[in-house]
This record gives sequence, C-alpha cells and structure tokens, in this order.
Amino acid sequence: MPSFSAPDGTELAYHLSGQGSPVICLPGGTQDAGYLGDLGGLSAHRRLVLHDPRGTGRSATPADPASYRCDRLVRDVEALREHLGLDRIDLLAHCAGANLALLYAVRHPERVARLALITPSTVAVALAPTGRERLEAARLRADEPWFGPAYTALEAIVAGDGDDWEAVDPFFYGRWDARAQAHLAAQEGRRNAEAAAVFAVEGAFDPEAIRAALGSLPAPALVLAGELDLNSLPGVVAGLAALLPGAEYVVQPGAGHYPWLDDPGRFTATVAAFLTGCSG
Repeated sequence: MPSFSAPDGTELAYHLSGQGSPVICLPGGTQDAGYLGDLGGLSAHRRLVLHDPRGTGRSATPADPASYRCDRLVRDVEALREHLGLDRIDLLAHCAGANLALLYAVRHPERVARLALITPSTVAVALAPTGRERLEAARLRADEPWFGPAYTALEAIVAGDGDDWEAVDPFFYGRWDARAQAHLAAQEGRRNAEAAAVFAVEGAFDPEAIRAALGSLPAPALVLAGELDLNSLPGVVAGLAALLPGAEYVVQPGAGHYPWLDDPGRFTATVAAFLTGCSG
C-alpha cells in the first residue's frame, strides 16, 4: 500500500482505486477510508486517492496526540498533494472530513481545483441543527418498521436523558436493509476514539474567519446533502453551500448519510459530472 511521510514524520497511507485524473478523498475525520469503498462506482470515472488519516487504517499513530486536531491535519493533506506531485487537486470529503477540506481550501486556495463536500459536517462554520429539527427530520421515516424504538431512543438523546446511539443507526441510511447493516457492521472498531476526542477541540476552528475566507474561495464547489440524512440535515447543509460563492447545492432524494450506497447511479452521475466540469 502506498504511503508518504507527514511533516512530523508520521507515516501515512492511502489507497488507490480506478483510473483517470486523481481526486483526493477524505473520510469522516477519525476513521480510515475503507467505508467509502469505490464511492458507488465513482472509480469508473476518476482515480480515487483514499486517504487514511493518522491513527487510522494503515496510517501510523502519531507521537503527539494533539496532532489529531483538525487544523493540524491540514499539513497532512498538503503533504499528500506534494507526494502525488500535483499542482492543484480535486478534493472530495465526507462528513467530518468536510471540515478538514474547508480548512485546507482556506489555507491553500490556490491548490484546490474543485471541492466536493458529501453530506458534510458543518462544525467548522458553526452551523448545527436543533434537537427539534432532528426530531422533525426523523419523523419523515415514521412508516419504517424500525421507527418506533429508534425514535424513542432519539427523543431521549435529544432530551439529554439517553445515549443509545446504536438504536438510532437506521436513521443514517436511506434504506435500512442488509446492505446498510453490513456497511455499518464493517465500521465496527475502525474509529479512533483518541482522535475523535481531539479533532474538534477548542481552537481547532475559527468559524468567523473561515466563513469570511470561503466567500472569496475561487474553486467551484459541490455540496451534496441526503434528503433523509439525520446527521447532516439538508437545511443546515444548505447554509454551508450559501457560504461558498456559486456552489452547486444538491439534495439526493431518498438518501441518508451515505448517498453512494442508497443510489449509486444518481450519486456517481452527480459527482462525476461536477468533477469534470459538466454540471450546473
């Protein structure tokens, strides 16, 4: 498996999939890139460079745990760009990885050709849904056979009286079928809890400065939300898209937090068209 050295000497790994021009893919912050798979067949259109963040997958654990902080991970992305010998990069990020992608774009705007944010976390720009909004979004699934216990658990979490996150897992998939359950099971034990505790600590983000910088970001951006995503609610994701000048905002019907699983054809068509400059 190919690897490169971060500025602090930590050896970091990445996976290659597909052919064509490369696109660097950042997973959800504190787990390896394995759960991205081939992004619903996107590898048929582009060469995916799937990065394992430090302390996950085949990447080494850093000597300094403070280096898990999101703003410090920007140096790892830049080291990967240099390692690949690319002047500018297409950057795709999912969930918490979107925060890292935004920080990279703000710090290195001249290095980003295109920016695709997939069901993104919006912590870096201080946008978040209310508990009431999450419950309203959850009620869109009221006809699902698993809804009752999952919704009860979500109500308790929102009220601060519970933490049964496993019970609400079905809300994060557009279809809670065997494929979704297998995808979830494959992620078991792959998250780095130490990294998660540091990733977004105080000081990692300056939302006001990030918002201001995004207003002059020259790179075209795609911001894709899942209609049924309980993690990255479409209304909140739309707020992020509004901060990026001329961003293409897309809501994928029937999709949850992993839209490439829910409708691979639609997802791949949307993202591939954007990355080749044929969208809009």
